[in-house]
Amino acid sequence: MQLNSQITAVITGGASGLGAATARQLASHGVKVALFDLNEAQGEALAQELGGIFCKVDVTSEEQVDAGFAKARAALGQERILVNCAGTGNAIKTASRDKATGEIRSFPTANFDRIIQINLVGTFRCIAKSAAGMLTLEPQEDGERGVIVNTASVAAQDGQMGQASYSASKAGIVGMTLPIARDLMGEGIRVNTILPGIFNTPLLQAAPDNVKAALAATVPFPKRLGEPPEYAHLAETLITNRYLNGECIRIDGAIRMAPR
Repeated sequence: MQLNSQITAVITGGASGLGAATARQLASHGVKVALFDLNEAQGEALAQELGGIFCKVDVTSEEQVDAGFAKARAALGQERILVNCAGTGNAIKTASRDKATGEIRSFPTANFDRIIQINLVGTFRCIAKSAAGMLTLEPQEDGERGVIVNTASVAAQDGQMGQASYSASKAGIVGMTLPIARDLMGEGIRVNTILPGIFNTPLLQAAPDNVKAALAATVPFPKRLGEPPEYAHLAETLITNRYLNGECIRIDGAIRMAPR
């Protein structure tokens, strides 16, 4: 897909981190961007900077997702690009002992379900809604109507201790990429997924410098954290290269996560 001012993109989790970097990358080509996020202050500021629009959206809410797409399309037109960056995580062992008391605890199922609802179901909800809208568009070169890029994680393949719910949610995104690409192949909509390694996102920036340095040292090469613009460049490639479809691509400096 050629990127220009005739194209609209929706980016979930677009107010910060990987989503914000992707919004900036697409906007640099003239693409009109709609940012879905819960952070109103950051989202509105970035939308104003990029000449786009902010929509306050919780991806676990059918009503908010519908309202977000309606607002974005009314302002910018039907999107041809969806980039799913909304997500969260936690770190809880499946079962464990309290080191002080010896009390045995199990992972609360509600906590597990919350991560699945945000990361996996929320991603699918946005895919389905966006794809339905893309079906109304006239096809472009090669019969292409739209492109969807999802965000999984290397944890989908190398999950660490305490990441059962997070890994399951991201593995689900990987697992549904090819079937969804096949669902939409007759309509000219491509679907790809990025598996980022350890990236310098706002969540990680809050960590102490020694922790960030230790994490960076685990990356084979280059020995540093990934930067959000590097994710954004890969997202752009997945959008612009029409022969990339149904793919799940790691961007991780060759890291393979250790058990802990």
